[in-house]
Amino acid sequence: MSDINWAIVMPLIILQAILAISALVNCFKQEETNGPKWMWVIIILCISLFGPIIYFIMGPKKE
Repeated sequence: MSDINWAIVMPLIILQAILAISALVNCFKQEETNGPKWMWVIIILCISLFGPIIYFIMGPKKE
């Protein structure tokens, strides 16, 4: 069994949590999104680090 180097892993976990929370807050505050909001919530929560990034690039509807 290998030991986990928490000094490397913890900043990634914190970054992922901050991205996910900010993407969820933005999604719920957004008037309209490209696609249903429930779909974006699933993408944000299930696709780890890349879900929030995909949401910020493609999710909010541009005017």
